[in-house]
Amino acid sequence: MDAMSIAKAVVLAVVEGATEFIPVSSTGHQLLVGHFIGFHSPNNTFEVLIQLGAILAILAVYFRRLLGIAFALPNDPKARQFVLGILVAFLPAAIVGGLFSKVIKAYLFNPWIVCATLVAGGLVLLVLDDTELEVKKTDVYDFTLPMDLKIGIFQCLAMIPGVSRSGATIVGAMLMGADKRSATEFSFYLAMPTMAGAFAKDLLDNYRNLGSDDVGLIAIGFVVAFVSALVVVRTVLDYVSRHGFWLFAWWRIVVGSAGFAGLIIFG
Repeated sequence: MDAMSIAKAVVLAVVEGATEFIPVSSTGHQLLVGHFIGFHSPNNTFEVLIQLGAILAILAVYFRRLLGIAFALPNDPKARQFVLGILVAFLPAAIVGGLFSKVIKAYLFNPWIVCATLVAGGLVLLVLDDTELEVKKTDVYDFTLPMDLKIGIFQCLAMIPGVSRSGATIVGAMLMGADKRSATEFSFYLAMPTMAGAFAKDLLDNYRNLGSDDVGLIAIGFVVAFVSALVVVRTVLDYVSRHGFWLFAWWRIVVGSAGFAGLIIFG
């Protein structure tokens, strides 16, 4: 584990934490950055496993709220419906990821696909930001189970790198009648089981192939991703409520276009 490998791991971990909970695709950014700085991990295991740091950032910020929900479960039907709704929304991704994750990694984890989906997703966010959608829900605790399931189906689109898990769930929630803030907050909650499931499956599939250097880099990436994600989670809800998604949309378009140019020039 040399200094250059550590530096590259830190860069990728900062990218992971900074982009995981905003609609720009953390996986897409990691694949592009990794491609251009020459960082490669077996089966993209590093990129998946350091997501645990981002998960813990969510848990740290939402700890009191999650604890309140846990204590309310025995007596509060609304709390039980909310937890059930998160599980229902998680189910489609669990099924698709469980069945097709190896095929997806083999054929879709490609920088050209990432660039295309980044640009396309940016255009979708621009249209969504300028469209007056009917708002029916402003509180994540009021989402219905059919609405949760549909959002979960939208999340499956994020199996394609560059689409963005948070972006897919936010778009799905808004099309189902959620406002921008509650759609973004729901994507935070849904991230917990989704990312934990992806972490567990990837670790189970690849732990035998991890050497001591790999484990060391993953540990460093985990810590850096946690710190980076913590900053983003504490600020993104208020930003989205005030300014919408236009900045993220244009970021996607610029990064995707720059990626295309880089791939054409440098390969």
